[in-house]
Amino acid sequence: MLIGSLEFSPGRWPTAVTLVLLGLLISLGFWQLDRAEQKRALLDQYGGGQKQTVLQLEADLKSAAGLNYRNAVVTGHYDSGHQFLLDNRTHAGQVGYEVLTPFSIRDANVAVLVNRGWIPLGASRDRLPEVTVREDQQQISGRLKIPPKKVFMLGEEDPRQGWPWRIQRIRIEALSAELGRPLLPVVFLLDAEQPDGYTRKWRPLTGFGPERNVAYAVQWFGLAVTLLIIYLKVNTHKIEG
Repeated sequence: MLIGSLEFSPGRWPTAVTLVLLGLLISLGFWQLDRAEQKRALLDQYGGGQKQTVLQLEADLKSAAGLNYRNAVVTGHYDSGHQFLLDNRTHAGQVGYEVLTPFSIRDANVAVLVNRGWIPLGASRDRLPEVTVREDQQQISGRLKIPPKKVFMLGEEDPRQGWPWRIQRIRIEALSAELGRPLLPVVFLLDAEQPDGYTRKWRPLTGFGPERNVAYAVQWFGLAVTLLIIYLKVNTHKIEG
């Protein structure tokens, strides 16, 4: 192809490779923008939950729609004998568990899983930590969280040998079956000032915020532009004479 005194003559394979790489780089850029939008939505939900009135959690809750990060209170008592340890949770660079304790709702055969916070792993994975809790009736306060449907797991779920049970993800229906009674479709994040808890620093995002994703997107798009410029420059030659 002639463009004035310049000839653009790309080879077939360099063109194919360049197109594939361009597509990949642009896709990565849009993926980062999508991740940024998802994080903004989570932050909006988190902030919106603070502005709403405190929800009195009851046993007849059927749907978790619109309840993510909603402030709530619930009355009942802990079930200390049937607790779960959510595996591979980190805090300040240290590996440990998040303690999930069924909280029996007053006057009902229904419970809600209360996340009482993070505890360190201990000396060995073969010995589970002691997480007993008092079982007297009380009212607790916290935030509601809808468990994610898809979670990256480092290993398979261990079959339950006893209690507490170490789990890799929160599957409400499966945990309800193990307990032999219904669980509400949300997890109750226990407020930091509430007793009977461990390390609690609840936040909607783990890692960095949406601004970093936007910065990464700009980098991917920048690499795509750079690749295109190199491709054009390498395959464009000045006609002599």
